[in-house]
Amino acid sequence: MSSWSCDGLNSCKAKEKEGQVDQELSAKFESELRVEKETRDSDTLPSSLKGFLDESDFKLEDTPGKEEVLLTRKFGDESIRVHFSIADLNNTDQDPDQFDEDLALTDEEADEAAATNMQSGGGNTKGAINQGPTKGGNFNVAPEDSIAASDRPKGSYQEPGEGDEGAQEPSFPATINVSIEKAGKGTLQLEVVAQDGAIVIENVYYYSNPELPDAKTAELDWSKRNLYAGPPFGNLDEDLQVLLERYLEERGINTALALWIPEYIDWKEQREYISWLSNVKAFIDA
Repeated sequence: MSSWSCDGLNSCKAKEKEGQVDQELSAKFESELRVEKETRDSDTLPSSLKGFLDESDFKLEDTPGKEEVLLTRKFGDESIRVHFSIADLNNTDQDPDQFDEDLALTDEEADEAAATNMQSGGGNTKGAINQGPTKGGNFNVAPEDSIAASDRPKGSYQEPGEGDEGAQEPSFPATINVSIEKAGKGTLQLEVVAQDGAIVIENVYYYSNPELPDAKTAELDWSKRNLYAGPPFGNLDEDLQVLLERYLEERGINTALALWIPEYIDWKEQREYISWLSNVKAFIDA
């Protein structure tokens, strides 16, 4: 039902009745805000996150309300930019019940595969490539699909949980774009994934035009798409793979960063969520 309001010029218009659920919805938002603020302090950067920034050469650029985060630093004559996004955390959300069902199914398949191997007299052979997710949510990878730890140089990264009894719950994979620019000589861009303290390179690109890595126009984006992207990183010679990993490590793209980025994403996502709750509640109350 509508009521009517009139001004001094006898002009009348219908005034809609206030929504029936506005107050209830606002109260629910207020309750959610209170719970989130009590759960974790999102206003103060945790000491572990702050300590990394204090000790490293990276400078943080984080605009409230935006998903993208940028780290920058200089290394000799190189300008290094590290991009990542809190969208990675939201993209990993999954129904816990469905996740449990997937794990149960995986266990059954693993038991069947083990029984088959035992009957054939074989163990885990090189033919068993990428046989589905493990309990930790990762994938079993055959030896030829990865670099053996013995082939890696001393000080190189360990696989998540390697040599670590009672390891923590695996973190989510965070996608990172690393751009290394030399003035007048182009840009090297690497797509990597950080998870459980490991840096995994997925692709390596070279651009003679430094504007192409972060193409901001349709023309630049089209030019970028038409360039030869290079082979998949896993197809490169193993020595090249190891040296490229060490190349990144020298520039601070290392275990410390791989541990820091997922933690920062988690903290920022919580902060942005609280801000979103406040903004929506304020709109409803207006």
